[in-house]
Amino acid sequence: MIHSMTGFGKACMQLPTKKITVEVKSLNSKNLDLNVRLPLTYREKELPLRNLIAQELERGKVDFSVYSEVTAEETSSKINGPIVLSYIQQMRQIIPNADETELMKMAVRMPDSLKVERVELDENEWAQIETVIKEALKNINEFRTSEGSSLEKDFRIRVENIRQYMEQIIELDAERIVGVKERLRNNLNELKLTVDENRYEQEVIYYLEKMDITEEKVRLGKHLDYFEETLERGEANGRKLGFIAQEMGREINTMGSKSNHAEMQKVVVMMKDELEKIKEQVLNVL
Repeated sequence: MIHSMTGFGKACMQLPTKKITVEVKSLNSKNLDLNVRLPLTYREKELPLRNLIAQELERGKVDFSVYSEVTAEETSSKINGPIVLSYIQQMRQIIPNADETELMKMAVRMPDSLKVERVELDENEWAQIETVIKEALKNINEFRTSEGSSLEKDFRIRVENIRQYMEQIIELDAERIVGVKERLRNNLNELKLTVDENRYEQEVIYYLEKMDITEEKVRLGKHLDYFEETLERGEANGRKLGFIAQEMGREINTMGSKSNHAEMQKVVVMMKDELEKIKEQVLNVL
């Protein structure tokens, strides 16, 4: 089963003095493009956290955020009294008759008016936060699996459509060969020339060999089979599916260039349309 790179996961936990919320969202990307946002208290855990996320999500443009909301009465931010008073005194010198309340409002907005006390990391608390992080990662992986299931259904529909178009091309191919032979014979009859039948047959065979699409049909069928086999494998296989789709495109393009038949070219265009839809969706596969 394939997995999508697009997903969202969220998990929350209430600790004695704070509420922890973890959010993870991902989009498609060639490699792992990871952006981690953590409260200052937990910054020292960023490196092992990145390793955990890389192991779980493997690939994609990932935004990972941990939010900490204080629910207790105590706060780590304190008013820096001496600094605020110093600002008020300086402003009194500039505006002697200013209202005290207005001076206070201006002073607390000035730099260094608030001081944040560094809170040391509590390893027991972090162990609890790790559980909610793993829950969020589990949720995004479940989302990715669900999205991957939808992608797989769409891929199988597109592959089956290409197979049906290929059957139409096989039917048209026989008609095309007969038409080519008749057209060559009619052209010779119009010229009223006497030709060596053996040489004529050799030239027709040579001409038809250049237009023969048997190899392309066989290879395209193999690529379609391999694409479906790859869908059923458990590992991350988005890149492999992309490579197979490229090979399918080569065979379809060669069929189009060799066809020299209006109806066949119309069918080839429809095959290309289905293949382009596959290529667009493959970009989202993990």
